[in-house]
Amino acid sequence: MNSRTWNKSRREFLIKSITGVTSISLLPSLIKGESRAKREKNIIYRTLGRTKLKIPIVSLGCGLVDNPQLVRAALDAGMVYFDTAPGYGSGVNESILGEVLKGRPGDSFVVASKIYLPVDNRTGSLPENISSAQFKAYFHNALDTSLKHLQLDYLDILYLYGPNNPDLIGLQLVKDVMLEVKEGKKASFLGVSFHQNEPAMIQASVDEKIYDVILTAYNFRQPHKEEVKKAIAYAAKAGLGVVAMKTMAGVYWDKERKHPINAKAALKWILQDENVHTTIPGISTFDQLELDMSVMENLSLTPQEKEDLKFGKKIGINGLFCAQCGRCRSQCPYNLDIPTIMRSYMYAYGYKNPALAKETLQSVDLHNTPCTDCHTCTVTCSMGFDIHNKILDIARLKDVPEDFLV
Repeated sequence: MNSRTWNKSRREFLIKSITGVTSISLLPSLIKGESRAKREKNIIYRTLGRTKLKIPIVSLGCGLVDNPQLVRAALDAGMVYFDTAPGYGSGVNESILGEVLKGRPGDSFVVASKIYLPVDNRTGSLPENISSAQFKAYFHNALDTSLKHLQLDYLDILYLYGPNNPDLIGLQLVKDVMLEVKEGKKASFLGVSFHQNEPAMIQASVDEKIYDVILTAYNFRQPHKEEVKKAIAYAAKAGLGVVAMKTMAGVYWDKERKHPINAKAALKWILQDENVHTTIPGISTFDQLELDMSVMENLSLTPQEKEDLKFGKKIGINGLFCAQCGRCRSQCPYNLDIPTIMRSYMYAYGYKNPALAKETLQSVDLHNTPCTDCHTCTVTCSMGFDIHNKILDIARLKDVPEDFLV
């Protein structure tokens, strides 16, 4: 394993060696075999709440990363924080990250990974028959597997992944096992990661008083973005670190991918909120890495960028981003997990990642698509989606062999 001194020395390095804004050299990105000249960059850092870690305002979301050279380029460009999970990169991202980090100074990176809560998608709760011993065994086995893949002795941040109900993160067996991990020095800090019900989840994460960081969906397209912003301010005031995901709001405005969302403007919009300490846009190419790094030159939105953020509304396109508000669930007579299906749709058409889309879709019971029997869909969507046709469209993916999607 890549043995590292327990968090104190690494934390002190990151705190003391970086002062707010510093100038570093952005190493060349290799795109199509061509070297790009080195350029001086002013990297903006923010403190991740009470962790006291100072990290760049743009970090690497590893969900789409399958190229170790991209991770190396991110490290050389000045990125510090790497967000991964057992299922990222078709299940191999943690191993890729571990190989790249092996031999690097332990005080030069921060790694966060996640443990998936075994939640029943229909009820939103843990299985009724799971015992405390079973849950703890599952949790510790999953964590040990991640550490083995990452070749690390501990994580900087361990996120509880998957809850959309505040009651879940307050369950005693959940809190007990999270604290065991921290006390056993397998994670320096504890966090919660969620895609939906953000204001309530943020509130609960603060109030439970054992979590140090939140990883929340936050972008300019959320219909409830003002509520999310207030909740983030509440968390930051309480000392929690705040990390934003789903920053690209679907990546494209349309499924045909003729109208990309202005990624630079989308990131700037989020980072103008100083209570957001870093963002983890999903980066899969060197061009994307360079663009995201360039955001740190100046967070001011240009007049054109402001207009670009209004593009979809101007031409009447609803986009691909599902707000995951969950209001559609109770409207569906078949109790379909519509938010998860819509997330799958976004992964397929916005992220251009049908494998991830199918993996997401497989968590939903769609063996017999009930929408084929509905002549009139009664579900109304806060984002204005045509739910019926989107479900029929993405449901086709469930019958596509996985080896066609690699």
